[in-house]
Amino acid sequence: MTTIIAFIFMFGLLVFVHELGHLIFAKRAGMLAREFAIGFGPKIFSTKKNETLYTIRLLPIGGYVRVAGEDPEIIEIKPGHHIGLEFNGGGKVNKIIVNNKSKHPNARVIEVEKADLEHQLVIEGYEVDEDEKLFFEVEPTADFVMDEKETQIAPYNRQFASKTLPQRAMQLFAGPMMNFILAIVIFFLLGLFQGVPVDKSQLGKLVEGGPAAQSGLHQGDEVVKVDGQSVDTWTEFVKIVQKNPSTQLDVTVRRDQNTVTIPVQTNEVEANGETIGQIGVYRPVEKSFTKTFAYGFTETYELTKLILVNLSKLVTGELSINNLSGPVGIYDATGQVVQQSWQIYTKWIALLSINLGIINLLPLPALDGGRLLFVGVEAVRGKPIDPQKEGIVHFIGFALLMLLMIVVTWNDIQRLFL
Repeated sequence: MTTIIAFIFMFGLLVFVHELGHLIFAKRAGMLAREFAIGFGPKIFSTKKNETLYTIRLLPIGGYVRVAGEDPEIIEIKPGHHIGLEFNGGGKVNKIIVNNKSKHPNARVIEVEKADLEHQLVIEGYEVDEDEKLFFEVEPTADFVMDEKETQIAPYNRQFASKTLPQRAMQLFAGPMMNFILAIVIFFLLGLFQGVPVDKSQLGKLVEGGPAAQSGLHQGDEVVKVDGQSVDTWTEFVKIVQKNPSTQLDVTVRRDQNTVTIPVQTNEVEANGETIGQIGVYRPVEKSFTKTFAYGFTETYELTKLILVNLSKLVTGELSINNLSGPVGIYDATGQVVQQSWQIYTKWIALLSINLGIINLLPLPALDGGRLLFVGVEAVRGKPIDPQKEGIVHFIGFALLMLLMIVVTWNDIQRLFL
């Protein structure tokens, strides 16, 4: 149950922060954000505030902000259609009844001759069995009513395509940006609570029952030598320990002005496909606001570099697709980190947030990076690519991503259960 709660919280936080970035900059640019969704598939919760429908959906494989103009509008009024019109106090149309007009006895029913709901915001037509042509001004925030569900119209100035290139690019970039900001904030808060890791040859917190604690080493001991080899930094100390799995090491430490040598038997663990030694000691930390502030940025930067290196190895073939993890693998890993400590779980969230930001910036169709690429091409060409062609590219890209997700999930299942 703990793992389930931890996974749901982590997934919800990462997707919420990402989509919140898209939503904030869509609204700042004046775009009509129709829906803010966490998850895909059937709705399990929804509520509408102002113009936006906020939903939680069944499948935990992402989320989206649906902005007017990014997808084809579902409802279209064509000449010859019979529609009902309701009006506000100023005489402008504020509801367009598409069907079930009998449920709206006060609506004025007309046959449409022309409807422009993007630019001029007018409807022209005739009342049934009348010859006089009528003109109706439409409120910019008017609603279609179809099957008794209301959908706000989208004048062109509220659509994604109507905005400037910088506004569109920023709306697309804002999601990944927020993931990086979340990681920075997480590391900053960790630094405030537990201190900032430093590269001193000193022992930090010891794992209860670990080899270091059992051998008699203490937190705060300054490591001088390991098996006669001088040690000046934490990095040097870790390298020696990791190179000696299942080995007894003589660790010389300085404690209370005294120097003592203590034998420590290392454990043997698997990490990144190789066997390394561990003794159950955390890195030493210091508490400093200046260092804490910098820590949020430096740790995010270092993890970003690490992820980019691994991505490059996937491209060159040094890493196989079998090394990728999907939701099942991430769920299993979350269960493992939750059992260790809340600090490690929190760092795990930050790592996944950075990973989500980077993946979404890749120039692949259907991802934010792919859509940013189209904006960049438009900037170079001086005109947009045909929306239908762009839509087809993103649809194919999304289908391929879903196929990759299935393959990765199947690999996770085989690795964990078969």
